[in-house]
Amino acid sequence: MKSEPNVYSIDDLEREKRTIWDGVRNYQARNYLQQMQVGDIAFFYHSNCKSPSIVGLMMIIEANLPDPTQFDPKSSYFDPKATVEHPRWFTVRVQYQEKFSQVISLTTLKTKFSGDELLIVRKGNRLSVIPVAEEIAHKIRLL
Repeated sequence: MKSEPNVYSIDDLEREKRTIWDGVRNYQARNYLQQMQVGDIAFFYHSNCKSPSIVGLMMIIEANLPDPTQFDPKSSYFDPKATVEHPRWFTVRVQYQEKFSQVISLTTLKTKFSGDELLIVRKGNRLSVIPVAEEIAHKIRLL
């Protein structure tokens, strides 16, 4: 799960302990969020920064929640077509697990994995939420 560190960083999550992963407005990323289950572990990835990297881990503690920002007219993520009865955007609540002492850079990921193995290294990938196969996640943790 990607976030720009100047918007919301692993340090923010460490301090707050848990948060809703709100504001995702891509249907494919939303669908990936909806597939998450309580207890799943997610990589926290800093994007759009000097060295994009996996910086830590978080756990899904609530799943398939309507994203509250879609209902807030003051939010930049407001969706006038969404209603409480028929939400369009869903999210998860995450809990801080771990901040890596050594980040795993996108450059490193590109040397170890193909785009078929790990979507984040695929050219043109812009999704903020992507699945990682358990086998690949295990290999990443060994880097």
